[in-house]
Formats: sequence, C-alpha cells, structure tokens
Amino acid sequence: MGLQISIRQSGEVTVVDLQGKATIGRDTDLLNNQLRSLIAEGKRKLLLNLTSLTQVDSSSLSAIVRAFVSCGREGGSLKLLRPCGSVKLVLATLHLLDVIPSYDDYREALASFTFRPHAAP
Repeated sequence: MGLQISIRQSGEVTVVDLQGKATIGRDTDLLNNQLRSLIAEGKRKLLLNLTSLTQVDSSSLSAIVRAFVSCGREGGSLKLLRPCGSVKLVLATLHLLDVIPSYDDYREALASFTFRPHAAP
C-alpha cells in the first residue's frame, strides 16, 4: 500500500496521520507537497502521527526534516507521534529522534505544544 495522508485538527495542533509506505516517487511527492501546503497555510504546530507508517526512505525523511526546519523558522514546531518498527529504527539510526521531538503518548504530544512561561523567582 502506498502512502495515505489524513489531516485533522486538535485545538491549535494540526495532526497529520500517515499510513502505509513513504518511499521515493509519488509517496514522497505527496508527503512533501502536503507538509509544504500546511506550512504555507500558516499551520505552525504539526504533529506527524507515524503509528501506521510501515516504511520510510531517505527521500521521505528529507521531506520531514525540511518541514521541521521550515516550521522552526516560522516560529512553530513539528513533532512525531509513535514512530515504531522499522520507521523508528531508521529515525534512531540517523539520530533524528535526538533532533525532532517524539512522543509515544498522544495527549503528552499535544500538551507539548502548549507554551508555558517560566515563573518569576
């Protein structure tokens, strides 16, 4: 099965559900275009739900990294939810889990987007 993407809102967070394989060609183009469109629309809080993503290659990882950098430049953030199996292994091997915040719990991931000012001493 090729890549399927669905978009939903949870408050101010745009959740991008990825299902299937994200590999070079149509899948990567679809992912890249969708992420670019969301950022162009002003979406600055993106949560990529990787629970049902079964395979990822370097071209799709590049699309995710570009979106992560673009969000950061625009004052937003991109985070990952539940990478598992071979997808998690690839992300860990490339040390992307050290750079892009990743969560196993949906509520914790959503809460991480909330700005919490530091209390004055």
